[in-house]
Amino acid sequence: MPDPVIGDRYGISFGTLQRIVTEAYGANVTVLKRPKQVKRWHPVDFREETTTVWSFRQRGNWATHNGRYRGNWSPYIPRNIILKYSRPGDTVLDYFVGGGTTAVEAKLLGRRCIARDINPGAIGITLENLRFTLPAQLLEEACPLYEPKVSVGDARDLSDIPDGVIDLICAHPPYAGIIKYGAKITGDLSDLSLEQFLEEMSKVAKESLRVLKPGGKCAILIGDARKSRCVVPIGFQVIRVFLNAGFLLHELVIKRQHNCKTTGFWYARSIEHNFLLLAHEYLPVFEKPRAQLVGEATAMWQYVPTCRTRSEKVSHIERENLETTTVWIFPAGQLDFEVRRNLLGRFGSSGAKVVDLYFDGQGKESLDLEGGSNLVFVHCPEELTDQSFEAYRVGVRKLLDESARRVAPGTFVVLEAKDFRAGGVLVPAGLYLWEEIAKDARFKLKEIVVVVPEKVPDHKQEFLSIVHRYLLVLFRI
Repeated sequence: MPDPVIGDRYGISFGTLQRIVTEAYGANVTVLKRPKQVKRWHPVDFREETTTVWSFRQRGNWATHNGRYRGNWSPYIPRNIILKYSRPGDTVLDYFVGGGTTAVEAKLLGRRCIARDINPGAIGITLENLRFTLPAQLLEEACPLYEPKVSVGDARDLSDIPDGVIDLICAHPPYAGIIKYGAKITGDLSDLSLEQFLEEMSKVAKESLRVLKPGGKCAILIGDARKSRCVVPIGFQVIRVFLNAGFLLHELVIKRQHNCKTTGFWYARSIEHNFLLLAHEYLPVFEKPRAQLVGEATAMWQYVPTCRTRSEKVSHIERENLETTTVWIFPAGQLDFEVRRNLLGRFGSSGAKVVDLYFDGQGKESLDLEGGSNLVFVHCPEELTDQSFEAYRVGVRKLLDESARRVAPGTFVVLEAKDFRAGGVLVPAGLYLWEEIAKDARFKLKEIVVVVPEKVPDHKQEFLSIVHRYLLVLFRI
């Protein structure tokens, strides 16, 4: 029986029900019965991901994986990370192990694993899920079975682990206040405000950098939240925390969620109150700098921004069949049209002017913004380099100043951003643009939309193929 149905039937709120279950079991579990007997040991038709957008419609239920521990991640995620960034016999650390998903995958894939969690109830579930032995015919000589070392521990204090001995960190931290994972546990990060959460995550980042080997990777899954119908970019802020600790950004994956309702009640609510259902999480893969890279930084040069402007008056806006989540996927040939149609349908108004600004280096050295605009759509350069992106940032800063003077409160400004690579390091353009916005109290961040073309070709290479872009939707206060 689903938890909400139990709550309705017995006259208690969903939150009260979760608290009762959490206090009784020491962890927030969705079902009370134990995992079923193992039917298969590996996912069927598994293929490693090759792009920066990962989407798993099925959660994954091979081996002892199950959805009992509330908020645990799909085993497809640690499987991909472990296969990409470690080798058999390497040591994988998960200090937010929860129900043991990472530990189970490390054991299946022949990696040593250190699995920790501050919640003893979670450790109990992890040990339960690790209680298996692979059939002899599945064991390979080059891939022996290692039993994970499981214990209660705090991710902020890894003092028992020596410097530079971990090959890979693979973890899914609790989002600040999103889900309550344990019952009255001192130091539980899921029970903190966002400011406190970021402060404590800075301690996690510093310890992570210390225990990793040079060149070792640290993959962290984190999502955003919503407050007063505006997005709270927790993901970007956590990425900044790890960069400030001294990490480089190796990859930035967008993980698509499939548990968002896009029809019926939620579609109507989404349109009526003009908000999008959060359907994406961030999976940054950080790298500990090698000795020769320490102290190096990507040069950013100041260029005069140039742009061209297009404006039009919208006579009618079609508001049917609009997207209701924060991930927009369209056929490549229709992507620009559908993005524009959805932006107009969501944030435009009939009879108002829409202004498009294109930063392509082919226009004049000014940012003219016509009065009376209801929607301003700012397009970033197609080919991004350190220099062109810095010019874009300068232009965005100037545009925000101009918009604050020229447009009316309630006007929407949409900033396009695309991550790119420079010198072997991924540049998180979405994060950097958000940091420009965060300095300006005249604008609020309404939405972060991720735009992806359908049917991207499969190309396995050294780096993932960057296929996503962001739309940062602001409104003038």
